[in-house]
Amino acid sequence: MPLPRDFRLFWGSDAVNQFGIAVYTFVLPVVAIEALDASAFQVGLLTAAGTAAFLVIGLPVGAYVDRVRKRPVLVWSAVGRASVLATVPVAAWLDALTFWHLVVAALGAGVLTVFFEVASQAYLPTLVERDGLTGANGRLVSTQQVARLSGRPVSGPLVQFLGSANAVLAITASFLASALLLRGVRAAERTVEPRKRALRADMAEGLRFVFGHPLLRPVVFCTTWFNLTNAMWGAVNVLFLLRDLALSATAAAVLLGVGSAGGVLAGLVAGRLARLGQVRLVWLSLLVTQPAWVLVPLAGPGWRVALFAVGTLVTSAGIVLYNVAQVSLRQALCPDRLLGRMNAGIRFLTWGAMPVGAVLGGALAEWVGVRNTLWVASAGMVVSVVWVLLSPLRAMRDVPAITTVDRHG
Repeated sequence: MPLPRDFRLFWGSDAVNQFGIAVYTFVLPVVAIEALDASAFQVGLLTAAGTAAFLVIGLPVGAYVDRVRKRPVLVWSAVGRASVLATVPVAAWLDALTFWHLVVAALGAGVLTVFFEVASQAYLPTLVERDGLTGANGRLVSTQQVARLSGRPVSGPLVQFLGSANAVLAITASFLASALLLRGVRAAERTVEPRKRALRADMAEGLRFVFGHPLLRPVVFCTTWFNLTNAMWGAVNVLFLLRDLALSATAAAVLLGVGSAGGVLAGLVAGRLARLGQVRLVWLSLLVTQPAWVLVPLAGPGWRVALFAVGTLVTSAGIVLYNVAQVSLRQALCPDRLLGRMNAGIRFLTWGAMPVGAVLGGALAEWVGVRNTLWVASAGMVVSVVWVLLSPLRAMRDVPAITTVDRHG
């Protein structure tokens, strides 16, 4: 059956958005390392700046998004990110680029990413029927992996031929393209009723739903722990490739892109694997794949570079399957009126852990070295599955039925 036109536009918008993010997360640390000779701690701080906004403003943004139409939020936040990041190459042209300029640009882009991501997940159920959410999320996450697979290898040549600061222009172009595609979506959104109570009350209602739900709570703890330790890994992985393995920026970008290939395949088959049980897939996806993280810190020059590729290839497949399953579970269980606050509450916790992990990763690398930091982070990601294994999800196969009253609140 052909996909609805509005979902195709939304899907295309998300694809170019994710391409920009893939380039952005690689290029900014490279700018800091190569152009500004940043230390491990500074790279960790820069990485943290990109996600710190989820910890600071995630909850009020979720309450706000539930009060407004989502598509305009998506459009202006994409344009805003392009504008903020465009200041990086401009500062470089004027020979005025500093480390703190990069941090402020990352913070600004991160604030706008909060609006975009929260609105995006709340907008999807407007475009797709509830029974099609797993397949739709599978397509979106698969595309995300394709974007990473293509965006990261492209980042290396962009840095090599344009210079690291000029490569940021590719990011701004992708975010503008995302905004243009979103403007073509015409699906009518559910009428948003005016709210008289304070944002604080709405924020509290969203958190009560998340922490009070016996199926969502273990997913939140699992994802938060994983993101904390994954951010530790992410804060030093570029340093590890460029300095410890002595790879060029192009080779490092290609190697990171190869790791995303497993996620591409996983996203394509996520809908079919959901036949094993959507809830079962939440914990099974992590249990089978995440032990491969231990291969990453074993990587070294020569043939041992392959250990990094295999480790990230296998683990990225598991992460994608987990994300498709748990996001679909969240969207299926949540009433429409709470979607924005539910997503923001979960992002506040799960993505709020990322800047903390990035700073910890940078600080730990200064203390015990980059490779040992990778060992600590890898061990943390492997054990994250314990949160869902010891929960009611372990004994379930599929999402329990939800009534129409529950759905619409």
